[in-house]
Amino acid sequence: MITATTKIVHDKRIQTKGRTYAVKLRVTHNRIQKYYPLGMHLTVVQWDKAHEENPRKENKANQIFFNKIEQRALDVIRELDVFTFDLFEKKFDQQAAPKKEVFFLIQEYMNKLTSDDRLNTADSYKCALKSFTNFSSNSKKSKLVLTEITPEWLNHYEKFMIKKGSSPTTVGIYLRNLRTIINIAIEDGNLDRSLYPFGKRKYQIPSSKNIKKALILADIKRIFLYKTTTAAEEKAKDIWIFSYLCNGANIKDIVNLQYKNITSKNITFIRSKTERSTKTSQKPIIIVLLPEIAAIIKKWGQTCNNQDDYVFGILSQTDNAQMQLVKTKQFTKNINKYMKLIGQKLELDLKLTTYSARHSFATVLKRSGAPIEFISESLGHKDLRTTENYLDGFENEIKEQYQRKLLNF
Repeated sequence: MITATTKIVHDKRIQTKGRTYAVKLRVTHNRIQKYYPLGMHLTVVQWDKAHEENPRKENKANQIFFNKIEQRALDVIRELDVFTFDLFEKKFDQQAAPKKEVFFLIQEYMNKLTSDDRLNTADSYKCALKSFTNFSSNSKKSKLVLTEITPEWLNHYEKFMIKKGSSPTTVGIYLRNLRTIINIAIEDGNLDRSLYPFGKRKYQIPSSKNIKKALILADIKRIFLYKTTTAAEEKAKDIWIFSYLCNGANIKDIVNLQYKNITSKNITFIRSKTERSTKTSQKPIIIVLLPEIAAIIKKWGQTCNNQDDYVFGILSQTDNAQMQLVKTKQFTKNINKYMKLIGQKLELDLKLTTYSARHSFATVLKRSGAPIEFISESLGHKDLRTTENYLDGFENEIKEQYQRKLLNF
């Protein structure tokens, strides 16, 4: 029984800095009106376009959203034997958020990642959540609903982050996390697919060309020949070289390396980064056990009592996922600390990190003429475009040689 009326309204009593007004659901009963914010702010033009007879694109999506909200409110009112605002609010809120609220959905996904021991990924979402919360609080909002994530919102967020000094890479990481949350919401039926804000003619996540991370062979040779002054420096250098020689293996894969992964001729493992995302098409990384690699294992490897023992002894069998993450991060931090010092002593232009070992491996192979397919397979990439992003440009000397050929007439 309908005992109250509803209407979606553009509340022009308070204007935001962006010259927008809140969109609200107005419920009227016995001449008493109450307004319920929908977590959406529109300009006058946007509001008018959403109410045209045949709106298009984002305006059409807004119209669909308004109709759904009002229909849901009417359904709640019909279900009430006796209408009161308290009963309406309780039932209406139960059907709406939290499944429509972005911060809740991110936290829910973080909890799932944590329960799956994907702690690094959970940390990434934690940072993204903090960033989105700061952006919303800057707009004096404590909640963010799915329908608010429009191309306009995404553009405002990007500008906000860049103005704060964040890199396009950081913005891209956070927004790819948000895109995952939105995709899940669509799959779960919590957001209409027409409201998807990413893609051509909507919003495209920024991507920037990575700064130079790869070394030339001459500089890599200097690292190999560098005489360390402390045991910590020596271990950092050797692990960096180990990563470089082992197909640019990242530190997590190195600390997870077990003796069962090693034979007399090869080292074989599945990349930690892809073991969950590519379960149906996992390709092992196979590394030829060069004498230089074997020497580092012999020098820093722990005694093998069991094939499940970790080679470098950073982790132990009793470590839980959280402890593994802490130990891996600390080990990475130590390597980066001492490799930075080595780089400074050698007066290298490039800051030495564990990433530079991986990028140098890929780039040196490219410069030696190795096919990109081989490099991609060695790195454990599924997409050649990912490999191309790793590959650094050629040195100026090589560029000059090719340019001079333009004058060979």
